[in-house]
Amino acid sequence: MATPMTRSTVSYASSLFSEIREDGQNGGRVEAVSELVTNEKELDISYPDGGFRAWLVVAGAMTCTFSTFGFANAWGVFQSYYETNVLVDTPPSTIAWIGSIQYALVFIPGVFTGRLCDLGYFRAPFAVGTVFVVVATFLVAQCTKYWQFLLCQGFFLGLGAGICFGATLPVVGHWFSKRRGLALGLTALGSSCGGTVYPIAARQLIPLVGFPWTIRILGFMIVGTLGFSNLTLARRLPPKNVPGGIFNVKVFKNAAFTIYCLGAFVCFLGIYTVLTYIDVAATRIGISPEFSFYLVSIANASAGPSRVLCGVLADRFGAVNVIVPMTWIAAALTFAWPYARTQSTLIAIAVLYGISNAAFVSSFNIPLYMMGEMGDVGRRMGTVMMFSAVGALVGPPISGAINRATGSLEAVSYYAGSAILLSTVLMIWTRYLVLKGWQGRF
Repeated sequence: MATPMTRSTVSYASSLFSEIREDGQNGGRVEAVSELVTNEKELDISYPDGGFRAWLVVAGAMTCTFSTFGFANAWGVFQSYYETNVLVDTPPSTIAWIGSIQYALVFIPGVFTGRLCDLGYFRAPFAVGTVFVVVATFLVAQCTKYWQFLLCQGFFLGLGAGICFGATLPVVGHWFSKRRGLALGLTALGSSCGGTVYPIAARQLIPLVGFPWTIRILGFMIVGTLGFSNLTLARRLPPKNVPGGIFNVKVFKNAAFTIYCLGAFVCFLGIYTVLTYIDVAATRIGISPEFSFYLVSIANASAGPSRVLCGVLADRFGAVNVIVPMTWIAAALTFAWPYARTQSTLIAIAVLYGISNAAFVSSFNIPLYMMGEMGDVGRRMGTVMMFSAVGALVGPPISGAINRATGSLEAVSYYAGSAILLSTVLMIWTRYLVLKGWQGRF
């Protein structure tokens, strides 16, 4: 006999069917809902959606993203410093591979750690990832050659960050349903704070204590933040072994999921181009390096409140319904960015870009909770993260190669802006396939 559904789940299902009746297209919408809510057993899952323990998990997720994704978001500052100090004779597009590999590896391990989280293994992999991040950071302090930075900051640090980050998002979803967008928005706020604090700390410390000790101080910050995450993050739902292995190719029979994966890949081809090159562009038009260094931090600081707000709006209106218009603004700013010729206009672009790109960064994982059962959410996220990783890996170097070939950042903006626009088309297509029409919340 089926057990009664929880009040929160009944409320959520009722709201979905209410939308169906209001839209007047019952047949298609009912089919869409049946795809999103796979069976009554899934509806039986209850979620705290608040309380001290649940918010403590969110706090641990925030400190995790602070020192994983947040540190990766600070790459633009390291790119500028390496170009002008440590790796002067190395082409910028070659240096960019360090950051691209780090970005990519923040996502790639999610294929494995997400699946392990579904099976009930979280704490041990997370602890291993923490050790990787800490050791790699202290090794960066000893680096003097390109291959050393590539190995330590690109591969080693990126891998450790990915092991931690890949299992964090599914764990947050164990504690929240109706307020999941808010919880994930706060989680994404951690990366904004990290992307703000780490560049400013590096900028202030390098003249005082030198590059090696600056990196060591950042390493001690990582010890504290990821140590807190190890103590507070925890699974809640029982483990479940959904057939298919680590990488379930059968999931690509779902056209909506496949197109969404492609959308994530295409978006990451361009979404971080502005953050990677905005301070380099500033120095080229005569703005002092002392100020241009802060543009990445300004963008990340601006993204913080927006990520939380976009999470709240995603709970109310649907994640894709929020992501698409905000990402259009990010695309427009990507096209406009190279034409900023003064300090004030670059500040405005950094602020607006931080606000607009926050929607995609904070909410692009939310639809994945609705594309299958919770017992498989870690693997679905890991699959999308793998596609995202490829985009993050090749995107900035492509931008660097275009810049080197053309000698202008305008061509870079055409490439990156077009990629971002194309990704929104793919997200709209996904939304249409899921809802079986144009109206509805997704």
